[in-house]
Amino acid sequence: MSDTTFRSHAPGYWPAEAMHHWNEARWQLRNRVDSLADLEARLNLSDVERAGVLLAGNKLAMSITPHFFNLIDRDDPGCPIRRQVIPRLEEGWSAPEEYSDPCGEDAHMPVPGLVHRYPDRVLFLVTDRCASYCRYCTRSRVVSGVGEQHLETQWEAAFKYLEGTPQVRDVLLSGGDPLVFSDERLDRILTRLRAIPHIEFLRIGSRIPIFMPQRITPGLCAMLKKHHPLFLSIHTNHPRELTSEVRDALGLLADAGIPLGNQTVLLRGVNDSVAVQKSLLHKLLMCRVRPYYLYQCDLINGSSHLRTPVADGIAIIDGLRGHTTGYAIPQFVIDGPGGGGKIPLNPQYIIDTTPGKVTLRNYEGAVFEYPDPSPMPPAVRHRLLAQSHQPQGV
Repeated sequence: MSDTTFRSHAPGYWPAEAMHHWNEARWQLRNRVDSLADLEARLNLSDVERAGVLLAGNKLAMSITPHFFNLIDRDDPGCPIRRQVIPRLEEGWSAPEEYSDPCGEDAHMPVPGLVHRYPDRVLFLVTDRCASYCRYCTRSRVVSGVGEQHLETQWEAAFKYLEGTPQVRDVLLSGGDPLVFSDERLDRILTRLRAIPHIEFLRIGSRIPIFMPQRITPGLCAMLKKHHPLFLSIHTNHPRELTSEVRDALGLLADAGIPLGNQTVLLRGVNDSVAVQKSLLHKLLMCRVRPYYLYQCDLINGSSHLRTPVADGIAIIDGLRGHTTGYAIPQFVIDGPGGGGKIPLNPQYIIDTTPGKVTLRNYEGAVFEYPDPSPMPPAVRHRLLAQSHQPQGV
């Protein structure tokens, strides 16, 4: 049975007087751990971590909110929370197959800051800042302000592009993390998008409910509620991240009618087992969050120490299917290197296909034959389609 216990983690490494301000989002931002001295005052760092921190300023800044930092094991360099946010020396090693832009986003930008790769939806990069920085970040080239590029979103040009591109029906706000904005600024952006008639629904991608649940307030939720249909995708990798504070923050969002999904990145030594994934997925459902994607870690420069074999992800899905509710099972995907988009991967459940028959296996390995109907003749299909489009009489 997976552990669905929700624990509080305040104030932990901080002095008792911090409790007076612990639930203030601005205090969390002002008191982030962002230097080697901050780390050494609180953790027993390994040599690999110390070297990684010294290199971090040249690639992706280190910044960890007090809330998230409290989840770290002080003495264990292999702690799954620690591996996600504390730099390591391996980040300075680039494998031949790695990219600075592994998803090919820059090549699909009709306007700086707007990525249009799929026909009916766009990715709107609205900021380069996050509450904390994940060491495997796909956009480390532009996020945090110390990478090799700078994000220069052209706001008016982006809005005009969207207004003039009627096939776009779905806009995903990301970055960086859109929830670093004030309620007022985010409201202005959403209002401008809502004024475009062909945009049907909006999405926000955010790790702030996990890094800084104090940001999720009744005021924020009331503002977001004005812009329905609006969806929010969070990013959670390990069950320890789902504290009681995070659960309550997600509850506020769910109560505001915002559908919640989760995206997990498969990471070596963090969540690369069926047991950890099952615990995470069950806790997500308890928080009213639907598991959405399990990502193979992108080929971002300096991430080889965190990537797992693709077979591990397929084995995890195989170990979940049939052993938990279908609502708990995400889709395992690889983002095609260089801009191929999300490619779903599944265990092999089809053993054989022959005319009139498909041979299948189930989660227990039992084999079943399904009688496969013959394709409908094209002439019959066309006739039925034509009939279905004829106006009906009164």
